[in-house]
Amino acid sequence: MAVYTDVSDEALAQFLTLYDIGTLVSCKGIAEGVENSNYLLGTDQGNFILTLYEKRVDTDDLPFFLGLMDHLAAKDLACPVPIHDRSGKALNTLEGRPAAIISFLNGMWAKNPHTEQCIMVGAALAEFHDKGEDFTIRRANALNQPAWKPLFAQSATRADEVQIGLRSAIETELDYLAANWPQNLPGGVIHADLFPDNVFFLGGTFSGMIDFYFACNDMLAYDLAICLNAWCFEKDNAFNITKGRALIEGYQSVRPLSADELAALPVLARGAAMRFFLTRLHDWIRVPPGALVVPKNPLEYVKKLRFHQQVETASAYGIDL
Repeated sequence: MAVYTDVSDEALAQFLTLYDIGTLVSCKGIAEGVENSNYLLGTDQGNFILTLYEKRVDTDDLPFFLGLMDHLAAKDLACPVPIHDRSGKALNTLEGRPAAIISFLNGMWAKNPHTEQCIMVGAALAEFHDKGEDFTIRRANALNQPAWKPLFAQSATRADEVQIGLRSAIETELDYLAANWPQNLPGGVIHADLFPDNVFFLGGTFSGMIDFYFACNDMLAYDLAICLNAWCFEKDNAFNITKGRALIEGYQSVRPLSADELAALPVLARGAAMRFFLTRLHDWIRVPPGALVVPKNPLEYVKKLRFHQQVETASAYGIDL
């Protein structure tokens, strides 16, 4: 989440006349993330999230994102839902941007996740996969393995400014991933960005997941590999095998992994580390002037990638094979 587009009081007041969400009390920008402009709206009926979709988001994808939230919520997955206006639309226009109002999810995200939270998020991810199985709209993963080399090409000439020798190391790894990327694993709708700040807990229990704007169709085990990177490394970037075991056991309590998925997990984890390194590198170099957003250091994912490069089997993540 972030703020790239300012919203005037007059434009907001006109926009809110489309909805039946009460009288505006407050509106505050949310300065986290890198994708869209987000505001916390307060009305006399409660809190909501106002999202303006920026140029980096393909407007053709918005029916997928918003429809997926409606679909999952209808199946009792704990997540926010789009607020439909008086005419039934979930998407409108504000300050020249496509915009939506989303329900507010109570809870706090875990800045230092513990083992029990890893179990819960693993189970929630598997539940997401199961409940998204019959979602009929499809969206290709725009950041899948074939996209990584072209994405790196946009930043390659400046990679050594971030760390000496980085360009060569990444080019070598991209070649490895292209040659070894798994095929024909079970697929479906994945969240693709289930980081700790996209999962809320309340009173010691899982209260829901947010931010579905990277969701797409891809390999389900790849989504789990993303979570291994996001949830199971400590602040010094050392892998915590206890958290890894908890995450995977939580997932398998709902959806057991196949033998092929388990065998592929190390290379999927390498790929997941690469994907987030590449987008962080891109953003690190190109943050728009004046944006209220702090870019995330791409070298965090270089360190995680180096761990995965030493992994031979999924047992290194805490699984008994």
